[in-house]
Amino acid sequence: MTTPARKRLARDFKRLQTDPPEGVNACPREDCFMNWNAVIFGPEGTIWDGGIFRLSMEFSEDYPNKAPVVKFLTQLFHPNVYADGAICLDILQNQWSPIYDAAAILTSIQSLLSDPNPSSPANSEAAKLFVEDRREYNRRVKEAVEATWKDDGEGESGSGDDVEEELDEDGII
Repeated sequence: MTTPARKRLARDFKRLQTDPPEGVNACPREDCFMNWNAVIFGPEGTIWDGGIFRLSMEFSEDYPNKAPVVKFLTQLFHPNVYADGAICLDILQNQWSPIYDAAAILTSIQSLLSDPNPSSPANSEAAKLFVEDRREYNRRVKEAVEATWKDDGEGESGSGDDVEEELDEDGII
């Protein structure tokens, strides 16, 4: 059944395939078009450079009127990321707007990596180190980045080929 949320997600996916922002990618999981796997590469020239961070994106039938639930699957040390991977980011909460699409969400999260908001911490230890001991904070981030190189790949994003087969010429399922 084609719903407004699914039509919008098809458009979001098509945009990610045809005009992908640098350093981010996502596609629907094979088992559910409303649940996506995503990857963000650490921004070049930052302490996050070289990191490969996996995320899940869960969209409801209320999308785009309601923000998706986005979580890191990769463990990382960041002031705005909870231990369970949940992300403290205004556009995923009280500043959500239907103008945001999957690409905008992921690029905002990528930007948050190198520009955290320590005054709204999800991880108080990371926030404290970011403010008071940047050297130790950077060391912990580097450890997290290096750990992504050893990631076992569980939950890794699929190719999205199966989804493209479901899309008609307008990008609608």
